[in-house]
Amino acid sequence: MAREKKRLAELAALVQGELIGDPEVLIGGVADFDNAGNGDITFVADLKRGARLGECKASAIIVPASVTEINGAAIRVKNPYLAVALIHTLFVEEPFVATGIDARAVVGENCHIPAEVSISPLVYVGNRVRLGQRVKLHPGVVVYDDAVIGDDVVLYGNVTIGHSCHIGNRVIIHSGAVIGSDGFGYATDGSGRHFKRPQVGMVRIDDDVEIGANTCIDRATFGTTWIKRGTKIDNLVQLGHNVVIGEDALIVAQVGMAGSVTTGNNVVIGGQVGLGGHIHLGDRAMIAAKSGVHSNLEPGSIVAGIPAIPHKTWLRSSAGYAKLPEMVRELRELRRKVAELSRAITPDGAAAPGNNE
Repeated sequence: MAREKKRLAELAALVQGELIGDPEVLIGGVADFDNAGNGDITFVADLKRGARLGECKASAIIVPASVTEINGAAIRVKNPYLAVALIHTLFVEEPFVATGIDARAVVGENCHIPAEVSISPLVYVGNRVRLGQRVKLHPGVVVYDDAVIGDDVVLYGNVTIGHSCHIGNRVIIHSGAVIGSDGFGYATDGSGRHFKRPQVGMVRIDDDVEIGANTCIDRATFGTTWIKRGTKIDNLVQLGHNVVIGEDALIVAQVGMAGSVTTGNNVVIGGQVGLGGHIHLGDRAMIAAKSGVHSNLEPGSIVAGIPAIPHKTWLRSSAGYAKLPEMVRELRELRRKVAELSRAITPDGAAAPGNNE
């Protein structure tokens, strides 16, 4: 589908950038630096490609504010990544089209479903479910009883929303994610047998959250597992029961978070991080990939390693770890030399110093 072209002046106003060159240049889309051509806008995020600006074939380019010399049309901004994200979204977003409820979908009793929705084939909606305006449910979505879903929500194929869970506005949940599965809770008797603890809480997903494919968020044992506004969760993440994630957090793929972990706002958790239960991460804490965290983190902490330690300490420790083989060889050599010196100082058969026997 052909996209409506935008004047460069409109795009500059959108991102609050400084316009350079002809404001009437027409832009039809966004492309990467190496493949952009006539009618495209591209971007340079740093100065590494500054020397290559003359090679760019795009009709316009987004550049950092620090770039002072540029030929041709451009938009100068403080944050090129943010600017290109806003412009790209403008070009690719499509208006919502309400297709109604497909005849092959199943909808339970006493549901509130407005006219402006799109419910695909093979969707199952339980009883007493409430959907907001402009909700799109792709094929295979399952929404269990008493769930509430806000406005402008997109659930991709085979997403499952458990009973009584609440999904806010403008939430995107990608294929295969499960929201509201039972938390992992068992009591063990004296013989080692495990008995399931009922998981009777819910999951609450606030506005503007995005959840990646095949991510699982467990319902609370009691109360609420809560993902707050603006948080973005990658694919293959596991969040245990009663976890509370603050606003605008970034959680990268394959993170595993045990029950009752809580975080402040703007936390960043790298891929494959494991977090023990019942700990708190302060605002703006950052955890490097593959780390293991077993204790609370103060606001602004930056940690890495297993167990996680301050990132700068971990860097020094890693440098030392890489030198261990060399250090072991040196230690063996030192031991050999000490032994030789001991034999030279204490001839065979002579008493060692301090030995009065």
